[in-house]
Amino acid sequence: MTIERPPSEEAPALKRFSMHVRHGFFGRRGGVSTGVYGSLNCGHGSGDEPEKVTENRRRVCQALGSSLEGLASPRQIHSAKAIATDKAYEPNERPECDALVTKRPGLLLGVLAADCAPIVLCDPHNGVIAAIHAGWRGAVGGVIESAVEVMGQLGADPSKTVAGVGPCLSQQSFEVGPDLADAVLDATPWAEHLFAAGQGDRQYFDLKRYCLGRLARLGVAHMDALADDTLTQPEDYFSHRASVKAGQRDCGRNMTGIMLLA
Repeated sequence: MTIERPPSEEAPALKRFSMHVRHGFFGRRGGVSTGVYGSLNCGHGSGDEPEKVTENRRRVCQALGSSLEGLASPRQIHSAKAIATDKAYEPNERPECDALVTKRPGLLLGVLAADCAPIVLCDPHNGVIAAIHAGWRGAVGGVIESAVEVMGQLGADPSKTVAGVGPCLSQQSFEVGPDLADAVLDATPWAEHLFAAGQGDRQYFDLKRYCLGRLARLGVAHMDALADDTLTQPEDYFSHRASVKAGQRDCGRNMTGIMLLA
């Protein structure tokens, strides 16, 4: 039986280097899960049936020309920690971090998100890639900087690096309170223009442009962000905020993958 390839989006900045790297931002279509996890839930930390999550992850790997045995994905903890790796991980052996970096061709790096920003980076000239899970805490804490630093340790040059920010909350969907705004501005005063006024003390935060701003300050050469909004596209993506609004107990996780080609 032929299984249809799950659909995915690509970052234009990386797409033009397709002879060096393969990547994809996957949503909720093309899997086997049902209910609130329908259908391409790739999150082992969700309440979904483990065998269905495994099959969904297998489909993502296959779509990118790899296999489950060639997948390295972390146990995400909303941290600023990035790790260099040259091997795949079993589900119970995943390192705790929020960014993985490699220079090993054929090793697929994968991260999960359901409103947070998935980011892929590639220095096609020096053969180094990274996959980042950047929630607001991780982004403020420096996970992007950590990943670029580890890439540099493996020989990457920010001026030759390209980056793509994948589907996440858009500014119009990311309503925040004063605590989050204060945390962002205390760490990065330059980000004041990324907040729009809401009702009362509420504001709307532009996470995508925040991630792009931090990448630019690191000297990353070329970057872009997809317009997709996880909250307002429920048929395409899993969204934590959408599930909370709907009174659901849990939601699936979208997977992003990137792999150097030999």
